[in-house]
Order: sequence, then structure tokens, then C-alpha cells
Amino acid sequence: MSNHSVQTVSTSNDKYKVILAGAAVVSGIAAFYILAGQSTWVRVVALLAGLVVAVGLLAISEVGRNFFDFAKESVRETKKVVWPTRKEAGQITAVVFGFVLVMAIFLWGTDKFLEFLLYDVILGWKK
Repeated sequence: MSNHSVQTVSTSNDKYKVILAGAAVVSGIAAFYILAGQSTWVRVVALLAGLVVAVGLLAISEVGRNFFDFAKESVRETKKVVWPTRKEAGQITAVVFGFVLVMAIFLWGTDKFLEFLLYDVILGWKK
């Protein structure tokens, strides 16, 4: 017996819901710019209305439900992370800055050595 999960193909209704959600976002943005002569509140309400309609359409589609489930799971996983203390973060930052400084000096030295080797030794172009 196989343990492979079966992935269902979304119906055409879900595709239409996603397309309509995109159209709602575009309509909200278009309304925001078309109503340029109106009050700022009217423009913002028109924009938010388009976004709310889009979120509503996505929420009832399979793609949207999967996205919202993924977002909830991501938040749950973020709560499990053990964040470093302020002291640990400072120490890690100091190590990174120290490494960058050492690498900068190393690359500068390598550049100067290759410059000396190429211009002075090989080509004989003295400065």
C-alpha cells in the first residue's frame, strides 16, 4: 500500500474566484486613483473595499484556504523559535563585524600584493 498523498486539482470555480479577487484588487486601486478629486477618506474606503472583497473571495476558494492555513501554521512555528537574548545578539553581531573586518583587511592585502606582483614585478611599471 502506498502512502503518497493525492493532490486534488482545483475546480474552475476556484480559478474564477481567484481571478475575481485579482480584479477586485485592481478595481480598488483604480478607484483610489479615479477618485483623486474626492476626499482622502472616500479614496481610502474605495481601496479598502476592493481589498476586503478580494480577501473574501480568496477565503472561500481552495487556494485561499490553503494560503490562510499556511499563514496560521507559519505563525505557530514562529512562536516555537527560541530568540537570542540581547547579550547573545550583541555577541553574534560583534563576531560578524569582526569577521567582516578581517576579510576586508585580507582582501585589501591580497589586492595590494597582486598589484605589486603585476605592475612592479611582471610588467615593470613603477609608480
